[in-house]
Amino acid sequence: MAENKDQHRIALLHLTDTHLLAAPESQIRSVTTQETLCATLNHARRDTLWPPDAIVVTGDIVQDGSRAGYLRFRDTLETFDLPVLCIPGNHDDPQHMSELLTAPPFQFCGDVKLGPWRIMLLNTFQKGEVAGALGQDRLGALQESLSRRPEEHVLICMHHQPIPMGSAWLDSLGLRDTPDFIKTIDRHDQVRAVLVGHVHQVSDRERNNVRFLSSPSTCFQFLPQSEFCALDDRPPGLRWVMLEPDGNITTHVDWVEVVR
Repeated sequence: MAENKDQHRIALLHLTDTHLLAAPESQIRSVTTQETLCATLNHARRDTLWPPDAIVVTGDIVQDGSRAGYLRFRDTLETFDLPVLCIPGNHDDPQHMSELLTAPPFQFCGDVKLGPWRIMLLNTFQKGEVAGALGQDRLGALQESLSRRPEEHVLICMHHQPIPMGSAWLDSLGLRDTPDFIKTIDRHDQVRAVLVGHVHQVSDRERNNVRFLSSPSTCFQFLPQSEFCALDDRPPGLRWVMLEPDGNITTHVDWVEVVR
């Protein structure tokens, strides 16, 4: 972006739930996930918003936890020479991520300042669990960080959803300590939005002036409002998030045609 970012909106590309595997030709649910990731990136590159100020990837980067999957993710994204902000999902291997996705242009968890905005990358990974949690230590760190910087607009990014999606099976696999998380952000007016992965579907809701956004996966989608796990017929997707200098957010989702 030109000139001073404090006076211009910040453009983020949100990708999530890429579910890569050790072999590039491997499939999940009849989807070649490396192929759909590349198709999604090619779609984004044709948008007038490209290049974004950062790419945010909210977990389940690799399905099988393989080192080869993370190396290929790194090779795919680093060619753009853009900041790539990563957090783990329940399928991920945080040890591999911290080893392979920390050198620039990649960042693993933590936070980053972009103009008047602070992007917080929260780790909700729980070993051996599909559901997620922050725990008292991470909640305490969030509280401390928010208290220290009340003047910044804050976007929180995490894998597991902290509010119900209306699907019984998904709602049982969200953020286990949602009440504590909600209490924490309710104390801080500068939190503008919470951006999540995990749910493989689109939602945009508001609670106490905070937007709660979920985005489509770059591979397959789950059927909304479903009691049991079922797939939607939606194609791969992505979300653009524009952070305005005054704290407002504009956002839209794109669906991606995969040509085979």
